[in-house]
Amino acid sequence: MSTTVQSWRPAWEPLTPRGVAAFAGASFGRLFLAQLLVAMLAAAAVAGFLRHAWFPVVRDAVHVLPAQGKIADQKLDWRGNNPQQLAQNRFLGIGVDLHHSGQLGREAHLQIEFGGEDVRVYSLLGYEVIEYLPDWAMPFNQTVLEPRWGAWEPFILVGAATLTVVTLFVSWSLLATLYWLPVKLITFFENRDLSWTQSWRLASASMMPGALFLTAGIVAYTFNVMDLIRFGAVYGLHFVVSWIYLIVAPLFCPRATETKTLANPFTGSTQTAPTPATDKSPDKN
Repeated sequence: MSTTVQSWRPAWEPLTPRGVAAFAGASFGRLFLAQLLVAMLAAAAVAGFLRHAWFPVVRDAVHVLPAQGKIADQKLDWRGNNPQQLAQNRFLGIGVDLHHSGQLGREAHLQIEFGGEDVRVYSLLGYEVIEYLPDWAMPFNQTVLEPRWGAWEPFILVGAATLTVVTLFVSWSLLATLYWLPVKLITFFENRDLSWTQSWRLASASMMPGALFLTAGIVAYTFNVMDLIRFGAVYGLHFVVSWIYLIVAPLFCPRATETKTLANPFTGSTQTAPTPATDKSPDKN
């Protein structure tokens, strides 16, 4: 008796457990193409968020900087009012408070506050202190930074999108390597008989629904459909979505079939007769 595997469905969509399961039997090229499309959608969402939510604030903050000023010798040389909120929206705020007196409003989800000796980044999780380093020597004025930001902005946008794609592929590969053994065990006990390579491809494909879920959350947060707390919940749930697909998708892989080897009593040769391993339905006659 030997074991064979039934033919696989065409792999073309990662939205349903059956669609994700199909990538186990597809080529690495097909899986890579699907993941690339998902990663590009996520990159577009990240770039759209930066362009819509953060970049206008940075642009406005740079525009209202004094004509002179710099960061050098671990000090901020500030020639404007103190404290001063340079620019803000609901996503990002940028201000200067040399003594971190707390007089600036912190209504934005992320507030960057430049002090006399450090930068403080405030969020719902608290704040992080970044001290000016001794070798820092940079302009902090409108005259120099405004043209520089105009030149850097497109490259930062492209860099953020590229980094998103690379980060997703690296994380998917690492998680697939971590998850392929559970997938192999599930398919083994469910009589799906996937190879190690197929189990890895299935584990990798299971990451795509979670990424699409998070991408939708980024778009919703960008256009004020959800607030920051709900977006945080979406970020946590996107891992759960991937885990659900990781458990459920193997059940949609083709079942293994058994073939019995029979001897021909007239010629002494053998022939095989396929027998479905799980076809136990009663006779309808």
